[in-house]
Amino acid sequence: MRIFEPHIHMTSRTTDDYEAMAAAGVTALVEPAFWLGQPRSGVASFADYFSSLVGWERYRAAQFGIAHHCTVALNPKEANEPGFRAEVMDLLPRYLAKDGVVGVGETGYDSITPAEDDLLARHLELAVEFGLPVLVHTPHRDKLAGTRRTLDVVRESGIAPGRVLVDHNNELTAKLVLDAGVWAGFSIYPDTKMDERRMVLLAHELGTSRLIVNSAADWGRSDPLKVARTAEAMLAGGFASAEVEKVVWDNPVGFFGQSGRLELDAEKNKELSQGNSILRGEVG
Repeated sequence: MRIFEPHIHMTSRTTDDYEAMAAAGVTALVEPAFWLGQPRSGVASFADYFSSLVGWERYRAAQFGIAHHCTVALNPKEANEPGFRAEVMDLLPRYLAKDGVVGVGETGYDSITPAEDDLLARHLELAVEFGLPVLVHTPHRDKLAGTRRTLDVVRESGIAPGRVLVDHNNELTAKLVLDAGVWAGFSIYPDTKMDERRMVLLAHELGTSRLIVNSAADWGRSDPLKVARTAEAMLAGGFASAEVEKVVWDNPVGFFGQSGRLELDAEKNKELSQGNSILRGEVG
């Protein structure tokens, strides 16, 4: 079964993870911009990071037959830093115009602050300006309140609901999100957020339209094969293979395909990146 991993932070993963994902059926992915793991020292750190998402990571993924795409934004966890916030927002348009960038994101909420409110609205404006879909992060704390506020800001922005993916949902927020006409994302984790069993039960309740599952797989304990494991759980839970493929392939391709920039053939990105190779000993 083909798998499109729609939200995974490969910057924090090894090439062994790429190899395992390819063996599990992953042939395409989206890597949203997120935080470094510690406070950044300035805007140049963001420029280097965004450049790696549209350059090095595309090359690294392609070595394993995986088509790499990304979304670009000032992550909500870093949105409250006044020292470089304006400079990063000024930097974003340069990257939103690049090949391989299939959306604006992650934007949204971490602590539900006025700064996050403002930047979510500004990111939605950029999504409209560049004709891109947008990926919205909901907070780990006060998730229901943060999700409601997210949907309010989306409505206020005027963006078409079908161009918005609200992520990190659970049983408390999923129906609210789907009723608003936006797409509902679910991060499947070993210990936190959702797990495969809960996801199967929720899919039985809600159906598979506008549902997207992801591994996220960031700096903490996580598993880059959670989409594949969810597909297996859905099959074991009585879903037809066509319905499972809808969730793990058709839905993410449909959503990010709205960017007009999906490239599902990884071969064109296998040339050396900046003259560098991940193959040790190779002349380059």
